Amino acid sequence: MTRLPKRHLTQLVNAPQPAAWRPWLALALVMATSAAAHAAPKKPDGKKYHFELSAVTAKAEVKADVAKSATPRVEAQVKKAFMTHPQLVATLDGAPDPRTSAEAYRKYLAKKAIAGAYLVTVEITDASEELVPFEDKPNAQRLVIHIGIHMLGENIPGRTMGFTGDGKATIKQEVGLKIRDTDRQHTWDDAAELAVDDAMKTVFKQLAVPAKKQ
Repeated sequence: MTRLPKRHLTQLVNAPQPAAWRPWLALALVMATSAAAHAAPKKPDGKKYHFELSAVTAKAEVKADVAKSATPRVEAQVKKAFMTHPQLVATLDGAPDPRTSAEAYRKYLAKKAIAGAYLVTVEITDASEELVPFEDKPNAQRLVIHIGIHMLGENIPGRTMGFTGDGKATIKQEVGLKIRDTDRQHTWDDAAELAVDDAMKTVFKQLAVPAKKQ
């Protein structure tokens, strides 16, 4: 069946027609309007930014063995987020060196429609691993892993304060009396992923707030 353009349907509905035709023509107009709305291109999700990871460290209060488990996993999830987040430009091909050509770097960002570039430091503020027994399951226990992180972004160039963001996550996983390495690894990975995702949400909420005029 041939589809009539929306403008032709509108003309047919508005033109004098037998009463029996009008409901069908009106329905056709509604369907055409709905199809056009669904076909419209989506608007961009927001401004674009560039994040560079400086370092991932753990506070002194985090136990050494726990920090050893948490740090590489948080770093991996941060790098993944910086590569895949829809508002982040992962690489700046051909960009001037911001340390020696600050103004040229700013012009490069403006030309590429990038709202800002930031050097990001991530600190693991809290991390723990705990085994909790089940009262009704003598052959099982719960592995509880918690991670809290703090993100600090400094403007590139200039190293002035850009943003902060905090995230945390707790994962509870049922395991046997003898914990398999894969169970521990997957639980740490899940906690790190959720903590980083939580921090990234707070960062972009902060960046979305219009800067105050000086």
